[in-house]
Formats: sequence, C-alpha cells, structure tokens
Amino acid sequence: MSQGRIDDLVEALMGGDRRALARSITLVESRRVEDREDAGAVLSRVLPLAGGALRVGIPGVPGAGKSTLIEALGNAAMGCGRRVAVLSVDPSSTISGGSILGDKTRMATLSHQPQAFVRPSPTVGRAGGVAPGTREAIYLCEAAGFDFIMVETVGVGQSELHVASMTDMFVCYCFQVPGMSFRGSSAA
Repeated sequence: MSQGRIDDLVEALMGGDRRALARSITLVESRRVEDREDAGAVLSRVLPLAGGALRVGIPGVPGAGKSTLIEALGNAAMGCGRRVAVLSVDPSSTISGGSILGDKTRMATLSHQPQAFVRPSPTVGRAGGVAPGTREAIYLCEAAGFDFIMVETVGVGQSELHVASMTDMFVCYCFQVPGMSFRGSSAA
C-alpha cells in the first residue's frame, strides 16, 4: 500500500470510519508480509491515540450466553452516549482457517447500530481464547473513537487468561450447573 493510501486509511480511521477500522484490523490479522508492514505503519501512527477506553474481557464456557450479555451491555452503553466496539473471538474453520462468525449473528441489533462496531476474528488455532491481533485491534478501536470495548473470548473457559492482560476488567460469564454450589462452598 502506498504512503498516500496509508495516510488516507489512518485519517478515515481516526475520523471514526468503521470500514477503515475493519480494513485496519484485517491488515493486523493478515499473515501476508506486505500487509504486516502496512499494519505496522498504521499502528505506529495511531498508538499515541490508544487508551482511554474502558476495556472489558468476557470469557466463559460455550453456551453461557456471552453474546446475549454483550449485546445487552452494548445497547445500554450506547444509551449512555458511548461508542461500543465488540471484538468477538470465534473458533477457526478447519477448512479455511477463518472465523465461523457465529457470535456476530447473535448480536444482530448491536451489530447494525451506527455507534457500534462488531468484529469477529478467528483464533487461527491459538490457545488462550484470543486471536493473534486482538491487542492491536483494541488499539485501533480506541483510535477510531470507541470508548467502551468488549472482547468476547472463544469460549473455552478457564484457559482464557490472555484477555486479562489486555483489558481493564475481566468478567468470567458462566451458568450454574448441578453441583456448582456444592463445589463453590467446598472450595471456601
């Protein structure tokens, strides 16, 4: 990408353009050498703008209702004037390596709001519940003016600790199963 195109992308990103944000995250997630170079150029320009957003990591077991919770929190935050970004880490397709995209479909209302951005990203086989470019995607969302960022992990439970180092708050969302109250009291 030429320097002029990078300048245009950064300008649009800093202006809050969601397409520019999506394109920038795609560059960060790409494995192509030229895309990685362009991603580095974009990140070097926007890193001084990173920070200031409330970052919330939401891990939990599959099927607990993380996407439903995130949509409710996102809609409530928008009602308070916040710009909401959701970085949803999905399992990777064994065929294409891409994201299965299930979480975005469960946030249908939120994903269509102009003051919201919902981005599914594949794990690409990475353990820990986050995608390889999640930290950089957070920085890009902040540069685009999103001030409430939620990171929904892939949903594998107790091994999803990487998101804790990227966020201000870590909310493990689970559902109670028979025997949980007993296990909780026996651990005390």
